[in-house]
Amino acid sequence: MAVAAYGQLHLDEVPVWGSRSVDCFEKLEQIGEGTYGQVFMAREKRTGEIVALKKIRMDNEKEGFPITAIREIKILKKLQHENVIKLKEIVTSQGPEGDEPVKPDANKYKGNIYMVFEYMDHDLTGLADRPGLRFTIPQIKCYMKQLLTGLHYCHVNQVLHRDIKGSNLLIDNEGNLKLADFGLARSFSGDQNANLTNRVITLWYRPPELLLGATKYGPAVDMWSVGCIFAELLYGKPILPGKNEPEQLNKIYELCGTPDEINWPGVTKIPWYNKFKPSRPMKRRVRETFRTLSTHL
Repeated sequence: MAVAAYGQLHLDEVPVWGSRSVDCFEKLEQIGEGTYGQVFMAREKRTGEIVALKKIRMDNEKEGFPITAIREIKILKKLQHENVIKLKEIVTSQGPEGDEPVKPDANKYKGNIYMVFEYMDHDLTGLADRPGLRFTIPQIKCYMKQLLTGLHYCHVNQVLHRDIKGSNLLIDNEGNLKLADFGLARSFSGDQNANLTNRVITLWYRPPELLLGATKYGPAVDMWSVGCIFAELLYGKPILPGKNEPEQLNKIYELCGTPDEINWPGVTKIPWYNKFKPSRPMKRRVRETFRTLSTHL
């Protein structure tokens, strides 16, 4: 019988998405908490393979299936790349699990849906936060090459990630890096005329156009986040740690200077430009700030 590319399983043994129960897996420990559920390290009982289970709660009938999960599943079925996390399958549970409360109308309880991902040993933030650890220049180059390669693939396939940050960059013990958590990702068209929300991307990695209220944007918003990650790896700490949106914009202005029509054509047409324009012009200080770092590259 022919062998499929799904491990060493035969074609008639390859699981159809949504056809298997979560009982096929043994949960080992909780390793994270997402927007719409928990993440567990688990073992596939039959093969022994270690995977990550991302739980999507399905007991809220009023809101239904989370739109972020629908988008993530749809996009990850489309994206197949060595630097993008692999969604292996979808599994389900029937009714309450473990210590979950039984609903009064238990026959309507929909149970949970799990996204089954390949398991990665670390995330970039977790590694960077280890006491005494400082990434070497070759390591930084390796991680940045993989990040840019994976993100380029996403953009070529017209997908914006919209939440690039260290905790969404997963790394295994061999140093392979993969983009993860596509819950805020969206497909985009080449003309960038569609209106998209600007309430995306974690604050420290959010580009100024979104902070200024732009709703028409493209891959550049992800690239700003990549630049923040690059500087953070070199600097050893986040470079723009704002506490709120006005402070975040001010930190950007202090580093990059005041935007105007000369250095950023069209900026004055962004909705909130006048509202958040600094009271005094600020000088660009990028070169001075990172002068000592450039000697190591």
